[in-house]
Amino acid sequence: MNDNLSRLSLGRDNWDTFEQAIKREWLVTNGIGGFASGTVGEVNTRRYHGLLMAALSPPVVRTLMVAAIDLVVHYGASQYHLSTHEFSDGTVDPHGYLHLESFHLDDGMPVWRYAIADALLEKRLLLDPGKNVAYINFKVLRASAALDLEWTPLCTYRDYHSHGQGSRDMAVRKIPNGFELEAFTGARIYRITCTGAKFICDPDWYWHFKHRQESARGLDDSEDLFRPGRFTLRLKQEEQITMVLSAESDVPKDFSIVKAHIHKQHTALLSGLPVDVPNWFRQLTTAADQFIVDRYQDGQLAGKTIIAGYPWFSDWGRDTMIALPGLTLTTKRFDVAASILRTFASHISEGMLPNRFPDSAETPEYNTVDATLWYFYAVDQYTKHSGDISLAAELYPILANIITWHKRGTRYGIKIDAKDGLLTAGEDGMQLTWMDAKHGDRVITPRIGKPVEVNALWYNALHIMGSLALRLGKGAHVAEYLNAAAQTKKSFQRFWNESRGCLYDVIDGPEGEPGTNGRNYDGSLRPNQLFAVSLPHSPLKTAQKKSIVDICARELLTSYGLRSLARGEPCYRAHYQEIRHDHDSAYHQGTVWPWLIGPFVDAHYRVYRNPAIAQSFLEPLGLHLSAVCVGSISEVFDAEPPFTARGCFAQAWSVSEVLRVWWNLYLLRKTHLETNKNIPKRI
Repeated sequence: MNDNLSRLSLGRDNWDTFEQAIKREWLVTNGIGGFASGTVGEVNTRRYHGLLMAALSPPVVRTLMVAAIDLVVHYGASQYHLSTHEFSDGTVDPHGYLHLESFHLDDGMPVWRYAIADALLEKRLLLDPGKNVAYINFKVLRASAALDLEWTPLCTYRDYHSHGQGSRDMAVRKIPNGFELEAFTGARIYRITCTGAKFICDPDWYWHFKHRQESARGLDDSEDLFRPGRFTLRLKQEEQITMVLSAESDVPKDFSIVKAHIHKQHTALLSGLPVDVPNWFRQLTTAADQFIVDRYQDGQLAGKTIIAGYPWFSDWGRDTMIALPGLTLTTKRFDVAASILRTFASHISEGMLPNRFPDSAETPEYNTVDATLWYFYAVDQYTKHSGDISLAAELYPILANIITWHKRGTRYGIKIDAKDGLLTAGEDGMQLTWMDAKHGDRVITPRIGKPVEVNALWYNALHIMGSLALRLGKGAHVAEYLNAAAQTKKSFQRFWNESRGCLYDVIDGPEGEPGTNGRNYDGSLRPNQLFAVSLPHSPLKTAQKKSIVDICARELLTSYGLRSLARGEPCYRAHYQEIRHDHDSAYHQGTVWPWLIGPFVDAHYRVYRNPAIAQSFLEPLGLHLSAVCVGSISEVFDAEPPFTARGCFAQAWSVSEVLRVWWNLYLLRKTHLETNKNIPKRI
């Protein structure tokens, strides 16, 4: 076990009851969009839980093939069921979690240890990087006699957003050391093998497994699973065996080779970290790797991208650009960052970055106003951290074309208002900002008009372009961009709400309080104004920055991030509900978002210049790593205590923003200490 991650070890007191056994989850990814996930107690509580979730058109078309493997151990005169299931009638059977002695992460991979009388059986799960192949290794760590093991795979073949019902015949064919399964004509064939074990073909269906997390979300929660047969094997102390679950046509590598490869990758990833960084930061660095995946097009590798969150998101343009600095630049993976930026550059259309790539590998969607502006930020951060100007030079014509499109107008009413230089956007029925919840045809937070963070991003992008034009010797463009930035800065003062000492959330839109000349001002207190302070180029005055940080700290800050709307606002929702329509209406109406801790901490430091205080805001999120998805950070939290985690159990920008700001502040504190060492002390 890696000592650096030992703080994430969990013992029996974490699953005294069934409810505790299903509280925490785990995640393993394969770098192409596929993954395995479940609860620590090995109960599938989501439709997204399973051992082989293959990405058939990486990183999408994710298909669940193997949901679980039941394990029974015969030891001496006793029989031990090490699996647990919940069924639709409320039955929980068997109670295998009661035999679980410990759970921990080793090189980011989950390890279970089961106590069976005086025997101790260890189980490890690995995914082969770049392949839809899972390895489940069993090793007898101690035993006074042989253990007889019997495994029963529980299989399916379905899109990961749906549920499978036991109505189709699945073709099971015995092969050396196991079987292969074809769910229907044209389906991807997959195989389960276990060298040294005996496979007994005995097909049957198991009915009505319950996924209680889907019940909470108001969705169908019942699944039927197919049993192709069972494997049997005898193991003695120090002996081990590996089951291989493969959706690939080539011969899988040996478990030990894959394990050694993952260990080498993990060691290299952490090797650049100083010895005094906390263990939780090391684990979060490991978690960062789970979101970086390959994107294929027409069967060929097209470059890198970022999965927005597990278990249900694909790659989104906005999330990718926000997450890129923390996931790649903090860890000095500049080649990965460059590949991601090139990948998205190839999908720019009418001056817009894609909002998301659909799960079914269809045409990208472009309903976003801010993702494209975050692209400028990501390119700028890459240039600053890597010291490489060549990528920015390569992308400069694309960036310039984006500016041109925004000036003359592109999709969904996105266009610069020539009168004030501010960016306006929005149409009825369309959600364009990061506050993008929609239920049916109703957009929960439409924010039509001139959103505050969009114009902060626009101002930042113009400054970046002016600087790039100067560095690249494009003098004719420098004045154009800086003059536009100056106009935007002057007009940005229209966002200032003098009565509250903060910024309006949206101006010149159909909603909000009427202002002069028939223009409306939405004064809802939201965290979006923080970006006008936190981005590298701010259009605000010093006193305004401090006032914004202070009001956001008082009204929006929690232990796990910032509320998306302040208490007391008419639409405020204290609790995010997993039922779909409630979840949509609460998503940006108070719900806490961990990724917003990044801009808050940046803004706080820029106002108060105290890196230690700024860094202290991140400590609760470090403690969160052992609370929900072991080793990662959730998507959202309730707006009121106890701030229950909700949404995706592992979110890219939650992880990345904590990594980014903590590391930046760590470097600032180091620089401060080194500087003070060189100042002679007065006697």
